[in-house]
Amino acid sequence: MANYFLGLDLGSSSIKCAIVDEHGNTVGNGKFPANEMAIASPYAGWAEQHPDDWWTNILEAIQLALVDAPAVKASDIKSIGISYQMHGLVIVDQDGKPLRPSIIWCDSRAVGIGNDAFESIGPSFCLDHCLNSPANFTASKLKWVKENEPETYSKIYKAMLPGDYIAYKMSGKFTTSISGLSEGIFWDFKNEKVATELMEGMGLDAGLLPEVFGSFEPSCITDDTFETTTGIKAGTPISYRAGDQPNNALALAVLEDGEAAGTGGTSGVVYAVSKSVDPDKQSRVNCFAHVNHSAQDPHIGTLLCINGTGILYNWLRTNFYMDKTYPELEQLASAIVPGADGVRVYSFGNGAERMLGNSNPGAKISGVDFNRHNRQHILRAGLEGIAFAFAYGLEVMKEMGIEVKKMKVGDDNLFQSAVFGQTLADVAGVAIEVYHTNGAAGAAKGSAFGAGYFDNLKEAVSNIHKVNEYVPADNQAILSVFEDWKKGL
Repeated sequence: MANYFLGLDLGSSSIKCAIVDEHGNTVGNGKFPANEMAIASPYAGWAEQHPDDWWTNILEAIQLALVDAPAVKASDIKSIGISYQMHGLVIVDQDGKPLRPSIIWCDSRAVGIGNDAFESIGPSFCLDHCLNSPANFTASKLKWVKENEPETYSKIYKAMLPGDYIAYKMSGKFTTSISGLSEGIFWDFKNEKVATELMEGMGLDAGLLPEVFGSFEPSCITDDTFETTTGIKAGTPISYRAGDQPNNALALAVLEDGEAAGTGGTSGVVYAVSKSVDPDKQSRVNCFAHVNHSAQDPHIGTLLCINGTGILYNWLRTNFYMDKTYPELEQLASAIVPGADGVRVYSFGNGAERMLGNSNPGAKISGVDFNRHNRQHILRAGLEGIAFAFAYGLEVMKEMGIEVKKMKVGDDNLFQSAVFGQTLADVAGVAIEVYHTNGAAGAAKGSAFGAGYFDNLKEAVSNIHKVNEYVPADNQAILSVFEDWKKGL
């Protein structure tokens, strides 16, 4: 009997589910909802989603993946892996019920709280022990609840990352991971333990955190309720968990010192793995425990995040080209000369941008001449502007001594666009290799390794296929456009 493994990728736009066989082949996929999940923003800078909406959509995505793999029975699933949107906060009461909507990754209400904590606790302590400022991460969001919703805070039984909540819904057990705690700024790298001193300095109770496991440990098993709902047997190990960016790196077999992965979804990310780091004192990029990190064999992921990338492309389509598909948009953008005849787009319109010092300048379009330019110029400039934002962030990483020369990416989202991909390769001087894989498949493979079905991690994730590449060209014209774009920051 063949063995099958299920992976979930909880994004802010949709839930993706993949079923992978014992050879690493994806045999079934599901995605739900078809349209993007809503993000509530009742006040400027806020971004919330309800955890129970995630759960409803996850159950739908699992069923769609099973339908897409008719030879696979739910009872054939041997392990489950969970990838999830990073830095979110889910708080529940003693019955496991969410006390409020999740404050998700792009919510910027806690920026001031994180900055104050950085100064009061001390930059040296924060950087030496946690590799980051508390900034706008999960710890700061929890502090925001304490300060602004004290009655809600008093009812908290556990505070979790989004993936921890999904694992709880499957198992009835509260658990988290070292990698997850590090992304919330809850992990002390110097002592390899929960960052109790930092939490105390912020007035937070470390007892609110769940039990801690490694990324590839069977931290919990599915329960009878989950079996009744999905058909997946009770007792199936949930044997892998990671935030979406460490997981994307895993899916692309980016595991060792000097390797880098990228994504271009709602937000854009470059994620570079190294054995040691010198944290950025300005916290423009951030350092987290990679999925294969341990005290004995450290692996740190340095993460550059640009909030406004794919969300800009979607905004352009929704507001200018609702009747067009993304492949059609690519053709329209390609018809405009590089540089978009002087039009410049700045994609910073999705919350506070870490690489800009946690400022929130908003998006802007400049250089438009009503007599010469049309919506195609804005479309071209939008794709170039996203590429320029990536390239600017790579310059920040280079300042830290992390120079990315090659980057692996999946064949979805923005990297399907040659306008975007080639512009980034030329401006940043980075070779971009495009592979056919996705985060859900990576989570499934991670769970297979965690459950003991592979002898080593590299073997578990080795079955990926390169489908495209963008090779840097000596393009002085586009480099000049990039320099002009930077003047508008």
